[in-house]
Amino acid sequence: MARSCVFLVPGDWNSRTGGYLYDRRIVAELRARGWQADVRSPGEGYPFPDAADLARAAQVVEALPDGACVVADGLGFGVLPDLAERHARRLCWVALVHHPLALETGLTPAQQRRFADSERRALACARGVVVTSPSTARVLAADGVPPARIAVVEPGTEAASWAAGGGAGAGALSLLCVATLTPRKGHAVLVEALAGLRDRPWVLHCAGSRSRDAAEAARVDALAARLGVGERIRWHGEIEGPQLEALYAQADLFVLPSLHEGYGMALAEALARGLPVVSTTAGAIVDTVPPSAGVLVPPNDVHALREALRRAMDEPGRLAALAAGARQAAGRLPRWADAGARFEQALLRTLDADAP
Repeated sequence: MARSCVFLVPGDWNSRTGGYLYDRRIVAELRARGWQADVRSPGEGYPFPDAADLARAAQVVEALPDGACVVADGLGFGVLPDLAERHARRLCWVALVHHPLALETGLTPAQQRRFADSERRALACARGVVVTSPSTARVLAADGVPPARIAVVEPGTEAASWAAGGGAGAGALSLLCVATLTPRKGHAVLVEALAGLRDRPWVLHCAGSRSRDAAEAARVDALAARLGVGERIRWHGEIEGPQLEALYAQADLFVLPSLHEGYGMALAEALARGLPVVSTTAGAIVDTVPPSAGVLVPPNDVHALREALRRAMDEPGRLAALAAGARQAAGRLPRWADAGARFEQALLRTLDADAP
């Protein structure tokens, strides 16, 4: 008899963000391993669902058969504690937490408290919890989730060609940032840091949606114009496939000044291409980028980020050493088949576990 599970994932299943990519790849790997893995959506507006979203979530969950294994993406599960509690005995909840909701940047203190309390209640109903990094596992364990109930399944990567670099021309540095334009990704910090390096030759390429937070996009554009670096930033929007590969190929340095990351899949993709990294010590980044492959600075520290970028621009030998470290790190990255196997084992252990 085929093993089966249902993935409960809000929003656009085809969205080009790390979390959705992870979900899609894990579903594909489980299906390749013989699982019947169906996908259901509880609505669009998460993590701020309206009444229609909540009604849809209730309808979708109530239609699931008794005993179903439900892998609930944390973006929705963390704000559905009532639904989780109502079906805790009937269903086998498996929470998939990319990063705790309360750690999102830009929330008010009241929103942070509400998310923390809501997610804590929902996770108490989960028979198993899958996280994408040891860092997130530590956060949840400190918040009361039994460690024995947590499984770490890091994202996989695909084999890729080494980046050739040189996209900005001789003597200039081509920087690449792959991230949705939201406050948590730190684009504004990056613009401020680069503004202090206007006397050096560089170009910044940014790939990622500019429409998910229009206010933040407008703020960053205005900041770049005011600081005189707007013409040196290329915004490519939400791209994938050959277009994104071309950006990786021409880059000399990958930069991601996030204020928090539950894993940071774009960082792993950069390492897979042998790109040196400048990023931050936030969340799981320290578990992803080894010191031999990148320079990590405190999050939201403009001066430290500027100094790291300055050294990358002024010390080509140092940059070359980091690139060599990135190529070594690439060989240690897990593949998606590895991630699928570990996720399968996490599900099997959960199905054998007692309900909370």
